[in-house]
This record gives sequence, C-alpha cells and structure tokens, in this order.
Amino acid sequence: MPLHDLLSRARVAILDGHAIETGAPGTGVSALPRVLDAAAWLLADGGNTASIALALREREARASTALGHGVALPHARVAGLDECRAAFLRLQHPVDSGAPDGEPVDLVLALLVPEHEVSAQVQRLAEIAERFANPDYRAALREARDVGELHGVLCGASDFLPCAA
Repeated sequence: MPLHDLLSRARVAILDGHAIETGAPGTGVSALPRVLDAAAWLLADGGNTASIALALREREARASTALGHGVALPHARVAGLDECRAAFLRLQHPVDSGAPDGEPVDLVLALLVPEHEVSAQVQRLAEIAERFANPDYRAALREARDVGELHGVLCGASDFLPCAA
C-alpha cells in the first residue's frame, strides 16, 4: 500500500518546543512519551487516543524504534483497526529515543496496523525504513517549509522516492 494511502495531510504535523514539554533538566523525564501521545492523537482520527498511545508506548518500551540519523518509526498492531494508518511528526526540538547512533530524533513516522496483519507490518516498516535511509529524503523533510510541503515530500511529490509500494 503506498504511503499516500496511509498518510493524509491531516496526519502530518510540525511540533514546536511548546507542543512537547520536557521534564526539568537532570530529572530523566523523557519527551518521547509525549511525542508518542501526539502521534496517537493524529492517528486516532477522533477515536480512542488513549488506547493507541498505550499500544505505541508498550511497543517502544520493548525496544527503541529509532533507526538512527534522527528518524524513529514507532509502530503497533491494534485490535479493531480495519486498515493501516500512518502519522508523521517533525520535531523542531529533537528528543532522545535510544537510537543506535545516539542522535536525537526529529523525524517520526508512526504506523498502526490491524492486529492480524503481522507480515504486512513487517513489509511496510521495511519500505518506510528504506525511504528514510536516503539522506536527501531526510534533508528534504527537514527543509520543508510547512505541512503541505512535508506531505508532498512524504508522499512522492518530489524526486526522491516514489510512494508506490
């Protein structure tokens, strides 16, 4: 399934420093759970944000979904979901996520998959990870001026990678 089928413009956001408040310096309070909450809100489409946030947090607690180069792909399988959904957040203030390269995350693509679609989840994650492996693609996402331009880059309205699966 092409990314543009999973990612509507309404599920793309640029979060400034006020949207993700962190704990006091030295407290060890991570901003990552708040980022996952913001992704859940975008993914909920007016539904149950709490259950989506919980699913994303539980998955992240098992192992970091950060890929490196400032990219994270939080994901979860969710019961009762009819089709895959994606949300994208660009963070103006990167957050620590336990990435293998130690870089904080500023590009987050969250993915929800119906509980029964295990192989589809693996395939989609691989396709998305390949897309984010391209340094020019990451740069274009970081340089996009607004949500519309971000959505265009994400969904293939650029020369980087086609959106087709």
